[in-house]
Parts: sequence; structure tokens; C-alpha cells
Amino acid sequence: MHTSPREEDNTELILTPVPKFTRLKHVLIATILSIVFFLIFCFVALHGYIAWVLSNPTVAPVYSNPLLAKGMKYEDISFPAIDGSRTMQGWYIPAGNSKKTIIFSHGYGANREESWIPMYDLANFAHRLDFNVIMFDYGFAAQHSKEVATGGKKETQQLLGAIQVAKYRGAKEIVVWGFSMGAGTALQAGLISKDIDAMILDSTFLLEPDTLYHNIRQKMDLPQHPSIEILEFLFPILNGTSLRQIPYQEVKKKDYPFPILFIHGTEDEKAPYPIAEMLASHQTNKNSGVWIVENSHHELIFREHPREYLRRVSTFLSLNHADEFR
Repeated sequence: MHTSPREEDNTELILTPVPKFTRLKHVLIATILSIVFFLIFCFVALHGYIAWVLSNPTVAPVYSNPLLAKGMKYEDISFPAIDGSRTMQGWYIPAGNSKKTIIFSHGYGANREESWIPMYDLANFAHRLDFNVIMFDYGFAAQHSKEVATGGKKETQQLLGAIQVAKYRGAKEIVVWGFSMGAGTALQAGLISKDIDAMILDSTFLLEPDTLYHNIRQKMDLPQHPSIEILEFLFPILNGTSLRQIPYQEVKKKDYPFPILFIHGTEDEKAPYPIAEMLASHQTNKNSGVWIVENSHHELIFREHPREYLRRVSTFLSLNHADEFR
């Protein structure tokens, strides 16, 4: 039996209307998902901001010089990082015909002057002990062609460039005196260079996941996980450096061939003092040592205990003879 065209027209499908409750449910789910995705975006964006701020510290300009500050004659110097990636700026303070040189390795968020230490006082102290002195700015502290801070990856190459300057100037004994992240950078350089004869490391900060999170917690209460994982993902994007590229595991296990004096305060809020104790425990050089100072703070130990600080450093440096260290 055939159906006529008129009958076909009358056999239209009747659409069942969607219940009002079902439409409301779909809207509610879409709203919840939108809120969740927005909160995730905000959470990741917050970590992006943290990673950017950490990679781009605000650094004050250089305000003085060794002659004005302490009457020390000096030379303006420029030199390449050892890998040729950039040119560094600094000062060379000669000490007559001395063959001994101290290189100051300043900390994060500071330049070569690092006024809160205060660096000029220590440079003058080293100079009076007949050491040539090199003070220079890391790339993140440069006044021109400033670059991101990398926790030691690029900074190590820059410090190695300063060591080459000391050698070129005739140094037979080279001491690296580092502060905070500058101390952590010195330890990374010590994994590579065979030209370092001793180190003085004040308030050593070694960038690794635990210390990174410890510092974030000082500012805001974020969960350790997934915060660390998000930052590890973002750092290579924002500053080209992964935490895995910083050899903190190797540094933490290394028994360095030269003597190291670790100086650290128990009230250090940026780098907990057990870090220094752990690093010192691996050193077997007879002239290495550690001074843990009760109630002292990050990079403020010299200000808080100037006489004892200089006495201990002077004693350590008096042992600085290359034939004893090698």
C-alpha cells in the first residue's frame, strides 16, 4: 500500500520538549566548570607571577665606588662570562704586587655593593690583608643589558669569567667570598673550576625545590604540591632555566678539594642553617669549618657580630697558602 504525499506531510516527528529541570542542570554544570577553570587559571597565573618576580629581581643602581666609600684606588673592568654569553662590569682593587685575590660573589636582589652586609667594609678588610679584590655585578644586577636571574646556571659562567680575570692579573691564590645565592653560585662554580683555592660562604642559599618553597611560604600560604611542579614547569618558559639544570644534588654531596668556611645564622629565614651544616659535614679538607651563629639573620652576621666575624675570616685566610690546600 502506497502512502500519498499528503499523508507523508502529516507524519511529522513531534519533538519532546526538554524538561526545565534538565536545562537548569546543564546551565549549572557549565557554570561550575567555568568557575573551576577560572580558579585553575588564576592559580597558575599566580605562580607565573611568582616565577616572573623571582626571575626579575629589583636591584638598586650602584651608588658609590671603592675610592669614595673607603679610599681604595680601583679600576673599572669589563670581562666576558666564561661562555661568552655576556660582558660583565665590575671593579678591580689592586693591592700592590700581591698574588692573592678575593672575588666577591654578591647575592640575589643586590649588586656588587650589597649595602646591608656592608660589602665595602669587607672589601676594605680584604684589601688591608694584602688581597687584590674583584667586585662585579651578576647579569641580573647589570645597569645595562639586564638579564634574568637563573639561580646559578648563568651566574656560574659569569663568576668563572671573574676567576679568569684574577688569573690574568697574576693571582696565584684565588678566594671566592660569596653571600646567599652568590654563595650557592660559588659552590656550583667549584664543581667546574680548578683555579679556586678557598671559599668563604655567608648565608649560603642553594636554589632547590625545598628552599624555593620555604621562601614562597614566607610570603603566602600555598600548597607545596602542585606549586613546586607548576613553578618547575614555568621557570624554563620565563627565564630559560629548569631547576633540574641547577646541580644542587651534586653540590649537596660534594667534598670540595679546597677549604671552605661556612658562616650561617640560626635565624636565617631564607636559607635554613641545616643547609650549611649539611654542606660542611661533607668536607674533609682539614682547613674547612663552619660557624653557626645563634640568633643571627640572613646576610646580617657581620653587622651583628663584626669583631668575631672578622677574627674568624682572618684566621681562615691566614691559612690560605696554595701548597697547603692542594
